[in-house]
Amino acid sequence: MRKLKAVKITQAIVELVKRANFSLRKDVLFALRKAYGFEKNRRAKTILKAILDNAAYAQKENLAICQDTGMPVVFVQLGQDLKISGNLKAAINSGIESGYKKYSLRNSICKDPLLRGKSGFSPCIIHMDIVSGNKITLTLLPKGFGCENKSQLKMFKPTSSLEEIKSFIIDAVKSAGADACPPYVIGVGIGGSADYASLLAKKALLKKIKLQRGLSPKGTVPGLERELLFEINNLNIGPLGLGGRATALAVNIQTYPTHIAGLPVAVNISCHALRSAEIVL
Repeated sequence: MRKLKAVKITQAIVELVKRANFSLRKDVLFALRKAYGFEKNRRAKTILKAILDNAAYAQKENLAICQDTGMPVVFVQLGQDLKISGNLKAAINSGIESGYKKYSLRNSICKDPLLRGKSGFSPCIIHMDIVSGNKITLTLLPKGFGCENKSQLKMFKPTSSLEEIKSFIIDAVKSAGADACPPYVIGVGIGGSADYASLLAKKALLKKIKLQRGLSPKGTVPGLERELLFEINNLNIGPLGLGGRATALAVNIQTYPTHIAGLPVAVNISCHALRSAEIVL
């Protein structure tokens, strides 16, 4: 049984706060550059160039990519052969609070969702998975609420067609329009239960964006991702909603077995500043 002090986790979270908020993921940057290269609309190209310049400046100057530094969501993969010396949850929240204060990031968390009151830096949201091994993987996703507010969930009948599911996902993007700062990365969760489909949709945002090459069979997840991306990019919403092809950089789908009587589908949209960072201890 390997042991790890909780303070090491706090220190790792502080580092993740910096990396996630100051530097776009390499796959997101690559997708933005590709979108810039393919875009024909002059105004859309100008916006994409500004987005890329902003990301470069933020990384160079250690500044937040976006003023909304999000609701911090921490995904934990905890090895079953690892013993944490101390309170894991407290260590994570301490790291979030320390990191956000250290790097002068916005305190966006209302401790009472109804009364609101003065906002703070924590607590964050923690999702835990127990895995094999003796290590811990920590992934931080600072989720801005301009795009989080556009999340949708629908409980389909098990007899619903693939076309009905596609229409729901596309309509969710139409409903978001310009409000959530496109070009988007669209996370989709299919299966499980209402709560688990929503979690799958958020986890889908952590999947690396891959340029799709060749053909994907219809009815498969890669095929559905390809079809949805094509149709969404024909909506002419474009970067920041001012028209163009680059409405979405990717559609990422995660699935899970579900009950015979249901078919939950959730959509979680990310703005162009899809930020996440990961560390293994």
